[in-house]
Amino acid sequence: MKVLLIGGGGREHALAWKLKQSPRVTKIWCVPGNAGIAAEAECVNVDSGDVAAIVALAEKIKPDLTVVGPELPLVNGIADAFAARNWAIVGPTREAAKLEGSKIFSKEFLQRHNIPTAKMYGEYDSADKANAALKNVKWPVVMKADGLCAGKGVFLAPDEKAAKNFISSVMEKQELGEGGARILLEETLEGEELSFIILTDGERYAALAPTRDHKRVFERNEGPNTGGMGAYSSDELLSTGLREKIVRQIVTPTLRGLAADKIRYQGFLYIGVMLTASGPKVLEFNCRLGDPETQAIVARMDFDLAEVLADLAAGRLDASKLKWKSGPSVCVVLTSGGYPGKFETGKEITGLREADEVRGVKVLHAGTKRDGDKIVTSGGRVLGVTAAGATLDEALSRVYEAAQKIHFAGAHYRKDIGAHARVSGASND
Repeated sequence: MKVLLIGGGGREHALAWKLKQSPRVTKIWCVPGNAGIAAEAECVNVDSGDVAAIVALAEKIKPDLTVVGPELPLVNGIADAFAARNWAIVGPTREAAKLEGSKIFSKEFLQRHNIPTAKMYGEYDSADKANAALKNVKWPVVMKADGLCAGKGVFLAPDEKAAKNFISSVMEKQELGEGGARILLEETLEGEELSFIILTDGERYAALAPTRDHKRVFERNEGPNTGGMGAYSSDELLSTGLREKIVRQIVTPTLRGLAADKIRYQGFLYIGVMLTASGPKVLEFNCRLGDPETQAIVARMDFDLAEVLADLAAGRLDASKLKWKSGPSVCVVLTSGGYPGKFETGKEITGLREADEVRGVKVLHAGTKRDGDKIVTSGGRVLGVTAAGATLDEALSRVYEAAQKIHFAGAHYRKDIGAHARVSGASND
């Protein structure tokens, strides 16, 4: 099996690493890849959002299976283009990808199918309308830009002044581009977050190992939101009762709703869940795997990912093939100084080999590139140090031992990934 993997972040490095382990896989190409992925696959310098260029590449290399990592090519319709040519691909259609591509589309879908979610105050297409609506909200209020904004489109506004600043920057100054042309306001949900990700071929589905992401840039969940500073996976995150409740109240009605709306969904579906006092509620949908959740999930996989994804693309997903290692896993993200705000790139990274030599650790690359014989930073999230262990403490110990061996100017990472789980030791019912 020859595989084309689309994307160039930590999620894609994790997928390439796991796909390469399959005895079925003879070749992997990655578009555009990064310095770490280059050790697992042949990187091709094509824009991952350029559907026409990827189609042209696929016509040339003829992959047996294509796996899409990021959301942009899906929102741009790459799955439709491949399906029109009868090429096997893992990823939803352009219409299905609106679940992530439009927050308003997603919210209306949830409401239409009576799936538990936060109450929406309204949607607005002008700054004046949005500002006027602030008189009728309960603080703090969640504000969401409608379109894709590279993880910067959601803001928890503590008061009216902060809310008006967000509206000004997004709708008047257009700092998030077209994605901020419309915004929605919704109530703030309280509780613990859970990433519940499924694989579906349009009829059958299989749930992946549960994970919890850490969005804020600093310890104790302080500072601005990021694309994710780390994640851990543990069976203790999801009791049997909670799993059954999420499936009954969220997963089943979501899949039925898609079918009722005549939207065929095939691929990964990320369901961001808030475990509130009144039960699980949907925070958001993503039309792909989460990052850095993928790194933690892949570390626990005890099955042939290439085989499962090929089955899915052929419409014959077999959930019984998904086996999981019993111990927890952790991914800690190392970022450039200043992220998620302004940051510098081109900083030399040292200590990668020493970190990879720590037992059970895999250093997964996100924002890196090769510069001569050096590997340098090329993005905000630079590396995802990942490990599994018999216990969460063991996995964390390995990850932080490895992280301490890696150095680049301005490097930052949170020291408390998974700390809440170590303190509480309890699952949510």
